[in-house]
Amino acid sequence: MDPSLILAARSIYLTYYSVHPERQDLPIGVAIHRHSYRGKLIFGRKPILLPRECFIPFNQIEPGAK
Repeated sequence: MDPSLILAARSIYLTYYSVHPERQDLPIGVAIHRHSYRGKLIFGRKPILLPRECFIPFNQIEPGAK
């Protein structure tokens, strides 16, 4: 997995939870576009991805993950 995608996914995750601190449930991961780095948190089942998107599981983006 491209490290820049993981960093972008982590940034999306941290931004979401800084804006929504009341959320208690954890996402299963982030669906992210490979070139634009735009993405969204995914709650529930693994998503169907659009072309040029990839799924980064939460265990790779959580703070402290390597």
